[in-house]
Amino acid sequence: MTTDTVSGLGQLASAASTLPLDTQRFIAYPTLFVLIAFGALVPVVPTGALVSSVAVVAFHQAMPVVPLFFVFAVASLGAFAGDVALYWLGSRGLRSKGGSVWLERLRQKAPPDRLEQARRGLERHGVAVLVVSRLVPAGRIPVMLACLLAHMRLRTFVRGNLPACLAWAATYQLVGVAGGSLFPEPWEGVAAAVGLALLVSFVPSVWRRFRGPRVRDA
Repeated sequence: MTTDTVSGLGQLASAASTLPLDTQRFIAYPTLFVLIAFGALVPVVPTGALVSSVAVVAFHQAMPVVPLFFVFAVASLGAFAGDVALYWLGSRGLRSKGGSVWLERLRQKAPPDRLEQARRGLERHGVAVLVVSRLVPAGRIPVMLACLLAHMRLRTFVRGNLPACLAWAATYQLVGVAGGSLFPEPWEGVAAAVGLALLVSFVPSVWRRFRGPRVRDA
């Protein structure tokens, strides 16, 4: 995410905070749901940073408990709906002789080493690995593909994915609250929350890449 994007999110948050509360809810919550669900299907939207940004705006309301609850509920539901839709589409492709575009996208985004790691985690821990996969950067797709290749039923996937989405939404909302509590202005909190969210997302993957060659040389 570029500096211009962070600045744009900050300005948008500042403008949104001046709208009447009912208007904010009418516009923000359905939009948040759509963007997060879409981001789960097509991972081009930084959904974690988005949840953190909206949480900052909610935190700066006069009575933040209610809007923060709605942010958590909508974010969890959006992530859950997107994940279930993607899993269903992938399972259809797995049953089809010709496969599907969605299944191919899952394969492209799951490197063999990450897929093998996800497969071992699924064998050892069952659906509980879904919770971890939602919190680990780039962990969701390999685990989802491993579940598909193991022919996990949709109902079983749903049972494991629900707590995963709840944990994910809570984590990034807490990142937003932490960023919002440090600054008096919403746009400043959004910038800090986005930075924290990106840090949470990218540092583990960078660390793995840094350690990889050293581990192989050992």
